[in-house]
Amino acid sequence: MARTRMTDADDLPCYFVWVRGLEGPEPQKWMAMDFGVGDWKRLLVLAYLELPADERRLSLSMLARRYPPPRVDVS
Repeated sequence: MARTRMTDADDLPCYFVWVRGLEGPEPQKWMAMDFGVGDWKRLLVLAYLELPADERRLSLSMLARRYPPPRVDVS
């Protein structure tokens, strides 16, 4: 049976994030440090959710089905 190694990155909070894309909301996974790398990223964030440890390894498509995108007003 294969064993998985814990790394320091496994201890950091992981977030499922909906960002403003060219064709509408796009799902992404971010680590906690991704939020602090400049103010421009915060303007793109539509919604975010800290993922529990058991959901961190799920694919983006599975997370997008579980947590649908927010409604975005088109002006």
